[in-house]
Amino acid sequence: MKKVLYIVIGVAVIGLIAYILTNNKKKNETETALISKQNDAVAVRINTVKTEVPNQDYVANGTFAPSQELSFPAENSGRVIKVLVDEGDAVRIGQVLAVIKGDQLNIELSNAKAAYQNALSDSQRYENAFKTGGVTKQQVDQAKLALVNAKARVDQAKINFGDASIKASINGIVNKRNIEPGSVVAPGTVLFELVNVSTLKLLVNVDEQHVAGLKVGNPIKVKASVYPDKEFNGKITFIAPKADGSLNFPVEIQIANNANNELKAGMYGTANFSSGAAKQQAVKTIPRNAFVGGVAGNQVFVVNDSVVKLTKIVSGRIFGDQVEVVNGLTEGQIVVTSGQINLTDGAKVTPIK
Repeated sequence: MKKVLYIVIGVAVIGLIAYILTNNKKKNETETALISKQNDAVAVRINTVKTEVPNQDYVANGTFAPSQELSFPAENSGRVIKVLVDEGDAVRIGQVLAVIKGDQLNIELSNAKAAYQNALSDSQRYENAFKTGGVTKQQVDQAKLALVNAKARVDQAKINFGDASIKASINGIVNKRNIEPGSVVAPGTVLFELVNVSTLKLLVNVDEQHVAGLKVGNPIKVKASVYPDKEFNGKITFIAPKADGSLNFPVEIQIANNANNELKAGMYGTANFSSGAAKQQAVKTIPRNAFVGGVAGNQVFVVNDSVVKLTKIVSGRIFGDQVEVVNGLTEGQIVVTSGQINLTDGAKVTPIK
């Protein structure tokens, strides 16, 4: 009897548990359906189609380089007896920078002059003798040739002797001095490094979209990173006819330094290529990130009454993070700029800030 009672109680307990579980399942399904219904709209960011004058100013960065730079080598061997300039000194063309001991060169010049005088006497003597039949025409010609060779040796000796005084061949500033009095140098030894910073060059890279509007001679405003409040005037002196591997075109800008030569070679510079916005016409634009799969896809999601429609448009020029709309959208329409990956045509959306 007790055994039967236990069985009945057990069955009742199992039935009660099953009932509770069933009710809980129905309740969970109801709540899930409610949440799903509430979260049916996809959260997205939006923006508006605008008609405006786009900003086409373009900024490119580079480093300043001197207009002239020269590593000044020795042309003769010898011992340096005088160094007349120091690092930082301004020098002019023809100014003597250093003197190399020229005793040996002076001796060579004297010997060359003596040989020339001897050749000159021989040539005159042979010419006089030829008039009386004492020598042949060939001997006269050989004497003249010896005279020409002797003159050439004199000229060369003069050049060598003159090279003992090292003279500047450009205007500029002594950036490095590699010798001291008593230094022994050989031909090719670099004595000084001269740079001319009265004018500088700024080499920058410009992309194909902006290079089309540039011409040699165009004025350009330039700034140096160390002088953010100062602006320098430059002009374009070179535009590369061929792009580099990144489809950018090297452009060289020449800048006149100020009286204090504040700009230094190696400084970081920025060129501002102004577009002349006052002459441009207003166009319809949308943010670049509104496009589905990139600008080349020419597709955007247009929002209307919280529902999106995948729309085909015709895009035009790119102005930084804005893109011109040639056809397919009107001013004031709303486009999705973030969250497109979760959207399909006809999906409901909820704009977020």
